[in-house]
Amino acid sequence: MKYLPLPLILVLCAVVSPSMAGDDHSMLSADTQNVIAFGAVVCALLLFLLAMLVLLRTFRVLTRVIMRQQGYSNAEIEAELKPGKKQKAAKPKGEVWNKLLSLKPLSEEKKLVMEHEYDGIQELDNPIPAWFMYLFYITIAFAFCYLLVYHVFGVGQLQYAEYKTEMAQAEVAKKIYLSKQANRVDETTVKLVTDPQVISAGQAIFTQNCMACHGDHAQGNVGPNLTDDYWLHGGKINDVFKTIKYGVLAKGMPTWEKQLSPKQISDVANYVKSLHGTNPAGAKAPQGTKEEDDAPKPGKNGVVTASLN
Repeated sequence: MKYLPLPLILVLCAVVSPSMAGDDHSMLSADTQNVIAFGAVVCALLLFLLAMLVLLRTFRVLTRVIMRQQGYSNAEIEAELKPGKKQKAAKPKGEVWNKLLSLKPLSEEKKLVMEHEYDGIQELDNPIPAWFMYLFYITIAFAFCYLLVYHVFGVGQLQYAEYKTEMAQAEVAKKIYLSKQANRVDETTVKLVTDPQVISAGQAIFTQNCMACHGDHAQGNVGPNLTDDYWLHGGKINDVFKTIKYGVLAKGMPTWEKQLSPKQISDVANYVKSLHGTNPAGAKAPQGTKEEDDAPKPGKNGVVTASLN
């Protein structure tokens, strides 16, 4: 009973809260008042439930006392108070398993013996389990639906058609992946390639951005000739990529790192390497140090090799 004032206080707060909500000088916000009111209602319901449980317990105790005074035994009292409670009989061992498999117990085997026998061997007429028959019918229905979907209406793809579709999807995914990987190239990972698409893309970028200084055929103008064996800053594919990317500001070569993507720089570098030995008309005099080309060269028996120098 010592905790009884607490829910009463909460109920009082819930009753008073609407009047407080109308007061502009109220110390409690509307949300706080709602929480207090909800808590008061919940406490009141819990208190009511607790009171009902206590009364029910009291009535049961009083009933037992009165019945004992009238001469009832404990068993009779329990029977009167719990008339519907009966002890369930234990199921025979294996009954559930027999029902699941649609089997008959051993005690009924004599009823299942079939009339014919051979060499003293008799046969029992045990039916096929129901679950097995259901599964069998489901497989027949599945086969029929499969025939309609894949062979009659052609809604689904057969193995070969599905293979071609997946290969096409893989090719698209490969192109997307390579396009993303291409922009991760730098001067340490760039590779020398002879792909015509790469060379054509590099030529377009060279014509737009590099022709003014190096000439329309890279024969040299303000900048050096890019078709001979002489290089000012290295002639390997890595060196050409690095020179285009960072530039040589001291000699008027601008940096293209911010104007071109790594893939575009790689394309231009490969285009420049493809012009080696073309000897265009009006080529500028050699500048720099002579270097051997690192482009693939035909070796013995037509095998393509790369220079290691």
